[in-house]
Amino acid sequence: MLLKLRAGEKLYLNGAVIRVERKATIELLNDATFLLEAHVMQPDEASTPLRQLYFVLQTELMEREAAPAMRTMFRVMLADTCAAIGRGPLVEGLRRAEDLAEAGRAFEALKALRALFSQESQLFSAPPQQPAAA
Repeated sequence: MLLKLRAGEKLYLNGAVIRVERKATIELLNDATFLLEAHVMQPDEASTPLRQLYFVLQTELMEREAAPAMRTMFRVMLADTCAAIGRGPLVEGLRRAEDLAEAGRAFEALKALRALFSQESQLFSAPPQQPAAA
């Protein structure tokens, strides 16, 4: 896999933080866990349930010592989030992200979660349903 980095960009690779001085292309020749700086969420950005799930999964990738606790937290938070939402495409997307994470494909799970952010935004910005008149 080829990773193209801009000057000064960071790469999070197997728990290490790497910053390149100038534009660089890095070829990964074996399986590695990595995140590009553009995909790293800062703590203050984890302001919604799905973003919090993303942050926990990201932390699992970036901090090996915390990985077991983060995986447990991810499972619990995901179950709670799905229960709160109920049914529908958003829950289906969350289940897909869960399957990817459980299969050891955390990077793809993060990508699946990012793709759900707009749906989550629409869900929380929708006007509340009025109860039916009795």
